[in-house]
Amino acid sequence: MAYQILVINPGSTSTKLALFVDHDLKMEKTLRHDIEVIGQYKTIYEQKDFRKNLVLDFLKEQNIRLEDIDVFVGRGGVVRPVESGTFLVNEKMIADLVSAKYGNHASNLGAILANELAKTVKKDAYIVDPVVVDELSSLARVSGLKGIERISIFHALNQKAVARKYAKDHGKHYEDLSLIVVHLGGGISVGWHKQGKVVDVNNALGGEGPFSPERSGTLPAFSLTDLCFSGKYTQDEIKRMLVSKGGLVSYLGTSSGIEIQKRIDSGDEEARFYFQAMAYQIVKQIGAIYFAAEGFIDDVIITGGLAYNTTLMGMIKMMLDKILTPVIYPGEDEMSALASGALRVLNGEEIVKQY
Repeated sequence: MAYQILVINPGSTSTKLALFVDHDLKMEKTLRHDIEVIGQYKTIYEQKDFRKNLVLDFLKEQNIRLEDIDVFVGRGGVVRPVESGTFLVNEKMIADLVSAKYGNHASNLGAILANELAKTVKKDAYIVDPVVVDELSSLARVSGLKGIERISIFHALNQKAVARKYAKDHGKHYEDLSLIVVHLGGGISVGWHKQGKVVDVNNALGGEGPFSPERSGTLPAFSLTDLCFSGKYTQDEIKRMLVSKGGLVSYLGTSSGIEIQKRIDSGDEEARFYFQAMAYQIVKQIGAIYFAAEGFIDDVIITGGLAYNTTLMGMIKMMLDKILTPVIYPGEDEMSALASGALRVLNGEEIVKQY
């Protein structure tokens, strides 16, 4: 039996839709939302009906009936820490997302929209590998200060999908491998995938690991403390500096790898320097995981949008060359990864998990 799967992936100013029949993509569309329109809503949850009506209008235009869809899959939002897998959307999950108990992000609408559409035709809604997948080992969880634990927030959906793809491409089982997976995007995460679990990974949102196009990564603790107590910035302003205004944005005024590449090509040595510094920190993080794994690593995989950048890849490869040769899977196909997670459940390859 072939399954029709509708995937819904909300972003801050867009809602991406895709229709799959099993693994085959049949339709994909990005609905753009005007910033001024979105700005009228006080909370992300208040955008629900606005986005839902746009989705329904589009499906109607494409002659796609909700009744013909077998399962609805939403981008996993900021829920409580969970293990990896495909989760059935239930009332507890919806309550946590509506209240933004664990965090307020546009992706929270993924499960909410999928659930509302699914209920109208008495079908199931799922999420797959949300950013809060937590499989850290007990050692990796220790921060160095009692009362504070390291938290697992990373690009779980893409990292897991790419690791599984690597295993399939090499005729192996993901659960039998030890891999370092590096996601290079607006944020950067470096994870150790050990026998099917990500036992160590930097908190790609909360200030750990390499700096990225938009995020500061790990900062000197005393200097950050002084900044926090300088009286110049509010708590929210500090957090924005760390998450959306840090990294390459703070040094070069842009997070665009394309723009920075143009600057480098035109001879901008400052742009090259900070690109090199980012590459240096990425390699340093890879090295930390490699030696924590005592060198028992089957491969290093690099993925994400910046994996297309040949200059950055060249810098990383040059520094890794004598020890490791990374495998490159450029880009991130979140829509396909979400559909695949649902399909594993529908085909009986994986048991759906309860939130």
